[in-house]
Amino acid sequence: MANIKEIQCIRTRSNGTWVIVKVITDQPGLYGIGSASDQYHAETVITAVEQGVGPKLIGRNAGHIEDNWQSAFTSGYWRNGSILNTALAGIDMALWDIKGKEAGLPVYQLLGGPCRAAVPCYAHASGSDLVALEDDVRGYMEEGYQVIRCQLGGYGGGGFIDQSNARLSKNAWHKPHFFDDEAYLENIPKMFDHLRSKLGFEPKLTHDVHEHLRPQSAVTLSKLLEPYRLYFLEDVLPPEQIAWFRLIRQQCTTPQAMGELFVNPHEWMPLITERLIDFVRVRVSKAAGITQCRKIASLCEWFGINTAWQEGGDNDPVNQVAAMHLDLASWSFGIQEENHFSAEELDIFPGHAILEGGYLYTNDQPGLGVDINETKAAQLLDTQQTKTPRHMSEDRRVDGTIVRP
Repeated sequence: MANIKEIQCIRTRSNGTWVIVKVITDQPGLYGIGSASDQYHAETVITAVEQGVGPKLIGRNAGHIEDNWQSAFTSGYWRNGSILNTALAGIDMALWDIKGKEAGLPVYQLLGGPCRAAVPCYAHASGSDLVALEDDVRGYMEEGYQVIRCQLGGYGGGGFIDQSNARLSKNAWHKPHFFDDEAYLENIPKMFDHLRSKLGFEPKLTHDVHEHLRPQSAVTLSKLLEPYRLYFLEDVLPPEQIAWFRLIRQQCTTPQAMGELFVNPHEWMPLITERLIDFVRVRVSKAAGITQCRKIASLCEWFGINTAWQEGGDNDPVNQVAAMHLDLASWSFGIQEENHFSAEELDIFPGHAILEGGYLYTNDQPGLGVDINETKAAQLLDTQQTKTPRHMSEDRRVDGTIVRP
């Protein structure tokens, strides 16, 4: 068995937000890669990998994945944070990649073999108005997608009021628009009423609230959307208010999806074991990798919950592939979020997953099946962009209170 010789990070994408961990073994040519990308703290994650958890694993048996995970997880005493989880995930994925290469098998075969032929994905449809959104949904239906997320523009769309129509205080913090719960509660049901009247119930539709609502409004929206039979309603509550899911469950049957910001088992465990959600949506790289996510998937199976690992535009092709291997091998899998990459970005990752007709396909190569061209990765990186601090955009209410995204 190979031992871990070196752990390094490869930073890429034009803005530098993609961090790919490379674990090199003492066996000639044998290495693995994993995703440790972070949209806002890439340099911090790199430090955590190369100066934090990584050095503790040097010289260890690369095949002892569970023991290596537990050792790295407790290496700094404090645990379950976003940065630690992301650093650990990159290493963990790389170790699974190595194990698959040594065995000559794809990772999903090591996880028990396939439960399905391919991985169905859901698309992201949006439009500035109802007609534009309907056209976008129709386009994805023609491509073969069975599940489609529907948004009126960006997150919170349908809930914004222009500054000119807002009742502002005389010392108001000026912004072009403000988020209002009542506007959202008025417009999102109208959105689904329009889509169902035009498209019927053939397409399975979802919506992402992105945690914009107050808890009471989240309950109300879930009830108002019940007649439209959503596939799921996503992130209707922020992680700090997950206890409100009990009240939602008591009052309606709208399926709930939650978990994009979760990093701690105490966030997802009560929602799964009390059957308060229908889809768990943690990101594989934020939940500390394949080793922990396969345990989440097993837990979901016994409580009738489905997985829908989070992807989104800031994720990288390696994380997508890691999620796909879990999807193929997990009976509790529900749906995978789509992720579109540019041709230039995909060119960096030979063996990347293929998205076609609403399904993701693997290449069945040993390990994760994806590699990285380090020369092209370096060429894509814009060093000027990497120097610019990145922060989550802010939405605010009329009185200036920030909306937690």
